[in-house]
Amino acid sequence: MNILVTGAAGFIGSNLSKRLLERGDTVTGVDNLNDYYDVSLKLARLTRLEPFERFTFVKADISDRSAMEELFRKGAFDGVVNLAAQAGVRYSIENPHSYVESNIVGFLHILEGCRHHGVKHLVYASSSSVYGANETMPFSVHDNVDHPLSLYAASKKANELMAHTYSHLYNLPTTGLRFFTVYGPWGRPDMALFLFTNAILQNKPIKVFNYGKHRRDFTYIDDIVEGVIRTLDHVAAPNPEWSGAKPDPGTSKAPWRVYNIGNSQPVELMDYIEALEHELGRKAEKEFLPLQPGDVPDTYADVEQLIQDVHYKPATSVPEGVKRFVAWYREYYGINL
Repeated sequence: MNILVTGAAGFIGSNLSKRLLERGDTVTGVDNLNDYYDVSLKLARLTRLEPFERFTFVKADISDRSAMEELFRKGAFDGVVNLAAQAGVRYSIENPHSYVESNIVGFLHILEGCRHHGVKHLVYASSSSVYGANETMPFSVHDNVDHPLSLYAASKKANELMAHTYSHLYNLPTTGLRFFTVYGPWGRPDMALFLFTNAILQNKPIKVFNYGKHRRDFTYIDDIVEGVIRTLDHVAAPNPEWSGAKPDPGTSKAPWRVYNIGNSQPVELMDYIEALEHELGRKAEKEFLPLQPGDVPDTYADVEQLIQDVHYKPATSVPEGVKRFVAWYREYYGINL
């Protein structure tokens, strides 16, 4: 297939692009290469894609309407995977405008491109953060998600609503993927595993929020990518049993679906840190802090719908995933432990 991947220099986008290219797809990767975190890491991710003749990189911002119109006009894409977004819960509290520009305005440009240029399936990144104040565990796509706790979460919920509108009005198949705490090699430096590793190796204290009582459904990058590919290949279809009298939040009469992609095995934050300490061979000095604004105490994915529809369930354990991350970190930064 001919696939457009936005956010192609990002953590998930670069790994996904590589897998698509390896299986024989043609990939156009788009990224604005912003400096939210180390641009050299983004460029290094892109370097892994350069050997593939079927890869084309376009430096552009999805919030740039004219650039997106030109991209879609020339592209003739069969499928689109939108991973470009301003990420980060805490950053959304400090910089709300950047989230609206990228996650709302930018997503509208993607929807319009798909609508006007015959894209057969749009898959886009949502987030486990949409569950917000929900306390029923595990989080199910059939639960209501109307109480977000951060603008980032609200922007992802908005994406799901916008996608539904286009699926309904224009019969555009769309699938939203609620990712649960993605980690692994080539990860984001602003996320816990990277921050903890840096601090421990520099003999600095790590910040442990919610006094270490967080539980997270940590999901390894390869499992996320496999889930994205399987859902991309499984074009969203209407649910013939959907009823407006008793609406199911996870399906629709339109060709619209949402799925959780998570490990379905929540891990205590302290156990996650312990796995990292084991691989680094060092103990972390811990600074215990309260729950931060916008954060949720626990995440736990119900992936039954994913299993039912695409026959897949993430399974990489935290000890194994952390081991692979540390091995990559040592090689990438040239560190001997």
